[in-house]
Amino acid sequence: MPKVEKTIEIAASQEKIFEIVANDDDYARWNIVVNEVTKLGEGNYFFKTNVGDITSQRVETVPPERVSATQEGSPMTSIGYILKPKGDVVETTIWTEFDDPGQEPILGIAEEMLLKSLKKYAEYLESGGNPGEFNKK
Repeated sequence: MPKVEKTIEIAASQEKIFEIVANDDDYARWNIVVNEVTKLGEGNYFFKTNVGDITSQRVETVPPERVSATQEGSPMTSIGYILKPKGDVVETTIWTEFDDPGQEPILGIAEEMLLKSLKKYAEYLESGGNPGEFNKK
């Protein structure tokens, strides 16, 4: 199964970033593609996104290092985040697995967008920003 990984440095604590990526209920606040979240059960979520409807099932949660989930309704069959502290920043990697190798270029672009929106939100919170006033656009 093909896999793509992208990494970015985020100037926020590993715990803060983990709290964000592990809180599926709040994805619509910061995730640039998620518009609405419905909890279906423990670790099981339905996301209305600007690229279609996605059902996500958490398969791994290792605080504060990584989370991953499987997905239905998305070209990504699974997705995860890996967080590694590096001095004053956290090296944050997103990875996705998918069935269609032809999707690799577009999924790489999608990963970059997701990382940029995560970085923007995490650094906003780290600097004392109010989550209710965050503008993800």
